[in-house]
Amino acid sequence: MKRFSPNEFKPYFAIYIEPAVSRNLDIVPLLELGLKETCDFFKGIPAQKELYAYAEQKWTIREILLHLIDTERIFSYRALRIARNDKTNLPGFDENDFARNSKANMRTLQELTEEFKAVRHATLSLFRSFDADDWSKTGMASNSEISVRAIGFILAGHAIHHERIIKERYL
Repeated sequence: MKRFSPNEFKPYFAIYIEPAVSRNLDIVPLLELGLKETCDFFKGIPAQKELYAYAEQKWTIREILLHLIDTERIFSYRALRIARNDKTNLPGFDENDFARNSKANMRTLQELTEEFKAVRHATLSLFRSFDADDWSKTGMASNSEISVRAIGFILAGHAIHHERIIKERYL
């Protein structure tokens, strides 16, 4: 992949992009690998840890997985709009409000893993449809410019980031 230009994402997203880019894969193979790795990771979570939160106001493991699902949907939608030359400033979202209202803890981790698979497959179908011109298109989301390409790497790195947090703080 070419180097990112400064207007492709706001600096905040580097925490997701850097671990994804370091795998030295293009976006689609990276997302395919991430599908397998993420599903395998969550299948390996001990049942007694699924509802564990390491501190007050922190999410459970089930809530983290649904957060990955919600984020994937939102960012894929952004990629679609940007790839189609939509110049609307797309709104942000409050991930804590989403988690509070998700009812993730009422679902099984297996159900959530199956939903993640379905959403990632939809993301892969969308991203496979993009051509070389689409990857470099930029648009506005949360009042910041972002490229379709950056969104792909953000999605891949977002799962990596949360798996690392779960390993460090939950297991």
